[in-house]
Amino acid sequence: MIATLTGTVSEKLGELVILDVQGIGYGLIVTTADYGSAAPDKSTKYYIYEHIRENAHDLYGFSELDAKKLFEQLLGVKNIGPKAAMAVLDIAAPAIVRASIANGDVKFLQTAKGVGRRAAEQIVVELRDKVGAAVTEGADTIVHRAGVQLHDEAVEALVSLGYSPQDATIALDKIDQELPIEDRVRMALKGVR
Repeated sequence: MIATLTGTVSEKLGELVILDVQGIGYGLIVTTADYGSAAPDKSTKYYIYEHIRENAHDLYGFSELDAKKLFEQLLGVKNIGPKAAMAVLDIAAPAIVRASIANGDVKFLQTAKGVGRRAAEQIVVELRDKVGAAVTEGADTIVHRAGVQLHDEAVEALVSLGYSPQDATIALDKIDQELPIEDRVRMALKGVR
């Protein structure tokens, strides 16, 4: 079993990050956030989840152990496979995803590509009590700081314009929440801080 891999990112091919570990290139399926932060020729450590099937041996890489643990919890949900679990991790940081599961926010989970209402409800039913205990005080602070709201209409507007929920939250992070929604969205689109 491979637990971690440390090496340099040699290239990005489609959805894969190729991690060169002493001359051997491992193709890792990573979250959108990890894909974006994977810098070529930079030494990086990934926590690995191996998904072995009859006709494939996929490696899922996570730059944070917390994300890997949440991925494994999602895989434990009935009818949730690796693609759906990765899609859920792509909608926001693990702390925010955990908070949305603990709060029973089915609509937020449905924003994950390929996750319908039934799957989102199943995630909440099976993981609500398990992830609630895992939300740390630091994660709770992240979820409740200014600009990070699970039901922020400005975030929803940016998502409808093509932003990921995580990028929309980051874009709105330093913008005054007291401003009208339209102004907040316009400022986020301009990159005003």
